[in-house]
Amino acid sequence: MTVGVDRHELRQIIAGLSEGVILVEPDQTIAYANEAALAMHGAQSLNELGSTVDAYRQRFALRYRNNLTPNHYPIERVVAGERFHDVIVEVKRADKPDMDFVHSLRSLVATDRDGNPSCLALILKDVSDQFEAEARFEAAFNANPAPAVITRLSDLRHVKVNHGFLEMTGHTRDAVIGRSVYEVDVLAGSRNRDLAVARLNEGATIPQMEACLDLPDGGSRFVIVAGQPIEMGDEPCMLFTFADLDLRRKAETALRQSEERFAKAFRLTPVPTVLARAEDFLVTGVNEAFGRVFGLGEDRIVGRSLTEAGLWVSEAQRLQVEASLDRHGSVRGAEVCLKHESGANLDCLVSAERIAINEAGFVLLVVQDITERKHSERELFDAIETVMADTSWFSRGLIEKLANLRRPDREGADGSAPNLTVRERQILNLICSGLDDDAIARKLSLSRNTVRNHGAALYRKLGIHKRSEAVVWGRENGFPLSIPADEDHSTGTSASLIDTGGRTSSGRAPVVSRTTKRP
Repeated sequence: MTVGVDRHELRQIIAGLSEGVILVEPDQTIAYANEAALAMHGAQSLNELGSTVDAYRQRFALRYRNNLTPNHYPIERVVAGERFHDVIVEVKRADKPDMDFVHSLRSLVATDRDGNPSCLALILKDVSDQFEAEARFEAAFNANPAPAVITRLSDLRHVKVNHGFLEMTGHTRDAVIGRSVYEVDVLAGSRNRDLAVARLNEGATIPQMEACLDLPDGGSRFVIVAGQPIEMGDEPCMLFTFADLDLRRKAETALRQSEERFAKAFRLTPVPTVLARAEDFLVTGVNEAFGRVFGLGEDRIVGRSLTEAGLWVSEAQRLQVEASLDRHGSVRGAEVCLKHESGANLDCLVSAERIAINEAGFVLLVVQDITERKHSERELFDAIETVMADTSWFSRGLIEKLANLRRPDREGADGSAPNLTVRERQILNLICSGLDDDAIARKLSLSRNTVRNHGAALYRKLGIHKRSEAVVWGRENGFPLSIPADEDHSTGTSASLIDTGGRTSSGRAPVVSRTTKRP
């Protein structure tokens, strides 16, 4: 029977089908291909497709995609009368390597009354878009760091597993793929296992729940597991995803231990320490040393700010500390005055640092009580000023040391004086040399009242009130203590015997003693 006459009606029927149809004769002649079949090969005509099976093989390279490796093309298998279905192949044109398709194929073998093949057809379906989507899903599934397994619902066997699951459990891919959900149990030890199994059998969503997976090395791993129904190539499946609780538990344990260490160090630190919220300086905790030094326990200050608790004596100092924290994030050794619960003022050094606890901002303040030290310093400085009131008792070197002890932070001053006249400089120089007003008057041939007037102007410009302060200021600002060459008439001590190092002309340190003044 000829195709042109006997199969005319058949060609009309298959011409409008969305599936591709290729009719093949037993002699391997390609008799007909509908428009859909040509389009699935990127061909415009039957000649471009190939008039014979051999011509088709030369023009199109084919690779099976579903684990089949037969030596023959599907079209050759049709000619041989083989019946098959759901065969997935990748087809590429030899003349256009960048043009490829994915076909799902089945064969149709019709026989005549005598059982001989009378109609051989290859039925094609273009599944390129489906496989591209699956390829994208496969790439995303494998690249996803979150552990995951896909289980086929028809037989509850695992069909896909990603690297995250293998890394988390220590399983190999071959030990998972093809195994049932009970052999590699992804719901092991789950809190609501009955619910999870029921949802799995129904193909319904499995809510998140904790589970304990058995590992191949005999250990176990705590996870959170959830299941979501999906389809893989029209096959109903369940996507299991996991969150590793071991890492979270380790992090929580490390955080808890860190917080315990911080709390212990905070509590036992012998220096008063305060923890306050960064936003409003509301106190959230104080240690034992704070209560011991300031007389305020946690019940008296927690939930209040230092200002509300009445600790700040100076509002200006509080603002300065808080401003420094805002600018730099820390304060180091700020000298402030805080109030004891009894009302007494305490001299303190405050150091503060911004810290984060559970992602919230806090300020850690460490307070050092220096009241006793400041009291001792004040007594020492008062004693120095009392002794220095009569500098004629001391050599130049000793006066220098006393001045530096009084204000050590002023060493290296540039020696400049604020708008002092020549006469005022002369008087300051002689004051620093140990001369009293009478001696200065004789030295400069001035009256004693004139010297005192110049001295008052000098004190006013320097912002000082006592002779000892003038000596200190002068020594800090580079005024020489050279003692006049003539005899100091106020003390009767020969100044020429003392050089700039405070020693006699014989090289020995002088014995300082008060002599009787001349009448």
